[in-house]
Amino acid sequence: MTPKPLALFVKRDGQPKRSAITCRYKCGNACFHEVPNTSGNEYFGDMVRAALTRRGMLKGSAGVVVAVGAAGVLAACGDDDKVDLAAGGSLVDGVPVGTNFAPVAANSDDALVIPEGYEHNVVIRWGDPLFADAPKFDANAQSAAAQAKQFGFNNDFAALLPIEGQANTYLLVVNHEYTTEPQMFKGYSKEAPALEHYQTAIAAHGLSVVQVKGESGTGKLTPEFGKYNRRITGTTEFTVTGPAAGSAFLKTSADPSGAKVLGTLNNCSGGLTPWGTVLSGEENINQYFANGDKVTDEAAKARLKRYGFPNGASERKWERHEARFDLAKEPNEANRFGWVIEVNPWDAAAAPIKHTALGRFKHEAATIHVAEDGTVVAYMGDDERFDYMYKFVSSRKVQSGNGQASMRHNLTILDAGTLYVAKFTGDHPDKIDGNGTVPSDKGFTGTGQWIPLLVTGEDGKATSKVDGFTAEEVSVFTRLAADKVGATKMDRPEDFEANPKSGKVYVALTYNEQRGAQGKPAIDEANPRNINKFGQVLELDDDHAGTTFTWNILILCGDPKTTDTYFAGFDKAKVSPIAAPDNLAFDDYGNLWISTDASRANGANDGLFSVVLDGPNRGETKQFLTVPFGAETCGPTVSEQRVTVCVQHPGERDDATAEKPASHWPDGGDSLPRPAVVSVWKKGGGRIGA
Repeated sequence: MTPKPLALFVKRDGQPKRSAITCRYKCGNACFHEVPNTSGNEYFGDMVRAALTRRGMLKGSAGVVVAVGAAGVLAACGDDDKVDLAAGGSLVDGVPVGTNFAPVAANSDDALVIPEGYEHNVVIRWGDPLFADAPKFDANAQSAAAQAKQFGFNNDFAALLPIEGQANTYLLVVNHEYTTEPQMFKGYSKEAPALEHYQTAIAAHGLSVVQVKGESGTGKLTPEFGKYNRRITGTTEFTVTGPAAGSAFLKTSADPSGAKVLGTLNNCSGGLTPWGTVLSGEENINQYFANGDKVTDEAAKARLKRYGFPNGASERKWERHEARFDLAKEPNEANRFGWVIEVNPWDAAAAPIKHTALGRFKHEAATIHVAEDGTVVAYMGDDERFDYMYKFVSSRKVQSGNGQASMRHNLTILDAGTLYVAKFTGDHPDKIDGNGTVPSDKGFTGTGQWIPLLVTGEDGKATSKVDGFTAEEVSVFTRLAADKVGATKMDRPEDFEANPKSGKVYVALTYNEQRGAQGKPAIDEANPRNINKFGQVLELDDDHAGTTFTWNILILCGDPKTTDTYFAGFDKAKVSPIAAPDNLAFDDYGNLWISTDASRANGANDGLFSVVLDGPNRGETKQFLTVPFGAETCGPTVSEQRVTVCVQHPGERDDATAEKPASHWPDGGDSLPRPAVVSVWKKGGGRIGA
């Protein structure tokens, strides 16, 4: 079956069709504001044209220590599963293992659409109780007290962690990225939000931890009131670790220590650690604050501008209810967000951590890979147009065992090591024309360098590697330090994932409609299209613990029928159209899975796609599911038994309100749309894609 290309890819004007209300509440209209990065960094067009000597292929790390690359890896099977880790790209009757399903066609249904022969269930939705004493969700009687005990709003990243000793039972750990108050609350006032609406909304942020039980013979999951169940919200106390802990830049009137922060906000994607904890990235945190123009210190004002903090009132106007969101009153409160956080889901009383050794920017996520020598590496993207790719190489190794001493040590692994930013060089600088023309029979290729920014020692003391910056300044104002060393400006780097089979690292660059526009950075080989509306996926062969890598573009997204797309050399007549790649995951066979954000237009919903990475079908891309009307596909996990996705902001359209919703998914009738986690499995309990 050959999927039909979507009409959206033929039309070349305009932007990806995310609703305006989504832009306002999800990211603070980031794509409609001036680009925060106005530095004069080099980009490929100005770099030295001679390509670096290509390195040989790097060895992967599969089978060494624990190779963590995707949520689905740790949740690969229930007790009855037998995982056959066949070589990626292996064919059965001419079809790659793990991708044997009929692709889903483009649609605008207010439903989850899955392949023929598959079933699904809604695992948990916004407002569902996490505790026995939590009230049942009532759209007309919401409260902060109720929300603090219920599943939060707009689920993004999700992880499934098997519970030892309990067959087919897991902890589901989920981020809640943002709230859309006009579509949550009846009677909501945009100009004067009620105190109860503010308190309920901030309680709907953060993370949820909930025990779920699998059903024998299917992939169905059902929530339970387990002892680990927990809500982390915008008011939960966090411990700050690393070089910025206690810094003057983090001190406020409420916290003169600079070491305790209330809450986490705009948690986008995340990652798992080999020691059983969950990492989460604080992304578009600038939008929650007001009055950046009223800050009197000029250096502080310039730093706020580089991070996109607004002048005047915020969209949600939280500053009217809590002074810490008013930068004129508490300018340092802004510096207490934009970090990678770590949550120990096995201890419901443990304070979550903000790791400042990993730098501060708009973290899409932090994902862990363990190198062959046991070195722990965290990969991170700064999800902004023309911002950068980072990695942190820890100087500490994982301690095995489930004891408290091992966990205490492992929770410090991300507090000592070196923070780097990436600089790219292309192999074909004279053949990149801005139209997506493939420069050689090997596609878009090049080399790269990791430039050190900050070294944090075993004693907790840090050293800046950037002239003119103190260690605290590099940690808190990482974007400016990366500007100084000439990092490569990328097309919105979002999720990173290391393939647990090969060790290769994959990066989703979602899109950048200002690439090559007047006065904006020009094209380069890693970002090869002007007005890049559809994004690309990079494949890195990284010297994980070292400072060099080689790279290629795996997919240049868009309409396969146009010349400005590329699918690793695979026959484009046999692939599904894909745009705006966002979150990444791997299945048990080494196939890549990609969820999309804002690819919809002309009625096309977002979806989840499989991509073959090896063998004769390398580059084959197939759409596995689509999410309901107005929604975004987030946080996929993929195993032999099930696929889970987070359906974020269903029905989020500009003309929708809580009084007049544009969707009634998943409950039907005249109900409010409710973001939810869903599980998909093969009828009869067979293997996904096999």
